[in-house]
Amino acid sequence: MHWLKNLIQLSSTRSSFKSLTPVSPSLTQLLQFSVAATSGLEPTKGDQKPRVVVLGSGWAGCRLMKGLDTSIYDVVCVSPRNHMVFTPLLASTCVGTLEFRSVAEPIGRIQPAISSEPDSYFYLANCTAVDFANHVVSCQTVTDGVDVLEPWNFKISYDKLVIASGAQAMTFGIKGVMEHAIFLREVHHAQEIRRKLLLNLMLSDVPGVTEEEKRRLLHCVVVGGGPTGVEFSGELSDFIMRDVHQRYAHVKDYIHVTLIEANEILSSFDDRLRVYAIKQLTKSGVRLVRGVVKDVQPEKIILSDGTDVPYGLLVWSTGVGPSPFVNSLDLPKARGRIGIDEWLRIPSVQDVFSIGDCSGFLESTGKQVLPALAQVAERQGKYLAGLLNRLGKEGGGRANSAKDMNLGDPFMYKHLGSMATVGRYKALVDLRESKAGKGLSLAGFTSWLIWRSAYLTRVVSWRNRFYVAINWLTTFIFGRDISRI
Repeated sequence: MHWLKNLIQLSSTRSSFKSLTPVSPSLTQLLQFSVAATSGLEPTKGDQKPRVVVLGSGWAGCRLMKGLDTSIYDVVCVSPRNHMVFTPLLASTCVGTLEFRSVAEPIGRIQPAISSEPDSYFYLANCTAVDFANHVVSCQTVTDGVDVLEPWNFKISYDKLVIASGAQAMTFGIKGVMEHAIFLREVHHAQEIRRKLLLNLMLSDVPGVTEEEKRRLLHCVVVGGGPTGVEFSGELSDFIMRDVHQRYAHVKDYIHVTLIEANEILSSFDDRLRVYAIKQLTKSGVRLVRGVVKDVQPEKIILSDGTDVPYGLLVWSTGVGPSPFVNSLDLPKARGRIGIDEWLRIPSVQDVFSIGDCSGFLESTGKQVLPALAQVAERQGKYLAGLLNRLGKEGGGRANSAKDMNLGDPFMYKHLGSMATVGRYKALVDLRESKAGKGLSLAGFTSWLIWRSAYLTRVVSWRNRFYVAINWLTTFIFGRDISRI
């Protein structure tokens, strides 16, 4: 149990460095950051390369930065985290199937120019405002958990601006969600889930704890039946069956998982796959409840029908919505997201593009607003990198220099399908382009191999691919990940 206590103690410190996980900057980097942030970045001059400012370090922003030609542009990234999170695998880190470092990639590795080129930077900050007329963004540093530093403001001039700030978890205005639930969107969220899960297991084993309190502490509630909620429920039930039953024999009969969804779980998947998912989750011990959460309290949630659901761990996974920053921008919107045209530009302003979950096609384009998916964001980032590179080579990289240039073919998106795991060696693969379309749908062990292989090829660096491959290989051979033994 000594290793478990050390793990919980280590995990409890995550709040002091959550925005810096997994790579903490050196003192020299911090000093360079401070000097650059204090003075700000002035407009580029004739002997300098045009500057592309990217707001965000998610799927869209990182794929864009990876594809930008740094012989043409200087790249400046502004984000509250210094790494990209491989979100489809976050659920696996909560229970030790994967290590936290294997799902995070530092920005400096994605775009090496940020670490090596004199006029390319990464700033640990949030964008607070944009002056579109003067091509300037206002930023404020992120200093969470560092009491000795006060946030300060600085400005960056840009030639091209890409807003890829993503979205935030949707709470539907339900009271208590922000205070008591844990989301599953960042590495520190997964760390907090793991810390709380292990802490509750140990607390429930303390003499004198009533049976009612044991059941509450060990009741894991997941709200939201989308791919993230289903995958986390499957990973958690597997952890309970394979590890908790072995190591916590005194409380193994008290721990269980409940998945609450207002409508149908995995509603975008083929009906046959949905039935299979329900069967597998139920078989693994997950209790499925259809209901709407009305209120979230410190130790229980209340459903719309008046039912009280006590919990020890509450994970919230009900989709995403616009962030306060996106809402603050005086720009055309498409279903609450920044409105863009066929070339991912914001038509009402010059030299500004938007990609990823924060943007959507305007009604005038005749295109539907694309779903907030990683594959959409990644494809947009790749397309926009090619577009900006072409503009830069043709002399359109400077501010206000590409007004009348031919932008080439517009962005086209083709859905490649959806995948989700539902437990040990079981997964769903739906290769239809849409819910009403026709295509291949698979479930079972073969789908699990496809799911694992597909995600392994999408991990950014060979270092992370090695980590993921070793973890999965040991899981397959030994029945559990070595890091969980």
